[in-house]
Amino acid sequence: MLNQNQLGVLYGVASVACFAMMDACVKWLDQFPVGEVLFSRFFFGLIPILMLVPKSEFKTFYKTTRPKLHAFRAISGTLAIIALFIALREIPLADVVSLTFGGPIFVTLGSIFFLSEKVGIRRWAAVFIGFVGMLLIVKPAYDDLNIYYLYPIIFCIFFACVALSIRSLSSTEPNYRIALYFSVLSMLVGLMTLPFGWVMPSKFEFFLLIFTGIIGSVANILLTVSLRIAEASLVTPTKYLNLVFAILFGYFIWGEIPKTLTLVGAGLIILSSIIIFSREKKLKKEIPTPRI
Repeated sequence: MLNQNQLGVLYGVASVACFAMMDACVKWLDQFPVGEVLFSRFFFGLIPILMLVPKSEFKTFYKTTRPKLHAFRAISGTLAIIALFIALREIPLADVVSLTFGGPIFVTLGSIFFLSEKVGIRRWAAVFIGFVGMLLIVKPAYDDLNIYYLYPIIFCIFFACVALSIRSLSSTEPNYRIALYFSVLSMLVGLMTLPFGWVMPSKFEFFLLIFTGIIGSVANILLTVSLRIAEASLVTPTKYLNLVFAILFGYFIWGEIPKTLTLVGAGLIILSSIIIFSREKKLKKEIPTPRI
């Protein structure tokens, strides 16, 4: 029998594996418009979310007293996921995943400038280390004028907005309601791109579109459960396994070999995130996760 911490770690690893499969599917479906993939991700992703709604609240589960903050979280999340999807189809998988690890860096900066939070030398050092890591990954792209490397950074910026808003929403709103508004807005944004031309999928591609939606929501649910039943200090490090999955999928499916600068940069970003995480834990604050 596994104890709660061990079970939480297993859920965390399963969550990372699910996120990695979603990323690979999004990259595989690069012949489809981003809007079509976005719609599929959140239309089919609503299925696992709605299954979490208690029967006693099924008629009122969408009601909220904080519509403005929900709107801010949903808009930020939608912009973040669009940036992520564009990055996944345009640059190597390991590079995208490595740069998204920088999310907590921008959360720290956001808490300074928007929440007037005092940050000590350790977290400032972590921010500096993280930015150095990101610059190492982006450097070859800068030399080649590849603007698509900006999109994972855009993801991190909007991820920070999501994390800061969820810190407030989580005090009064259940997870399924927060996910619901985000999913509906992203789905509608994707649907609005229909007049610009969607691609008719084959049976296998249609399966991938459905799978992308379901596995993405399952990944988020598993992550939430893992953090609920186990200590965050044990669960959070499992997110870095995503880089291993990204390297494996990138190599065996697309023949991508990660650059040395990518691996070194990823190491610095991971070190930065660990420092931020340990400090957040001491301050007893919610630890931001690398995905939305």
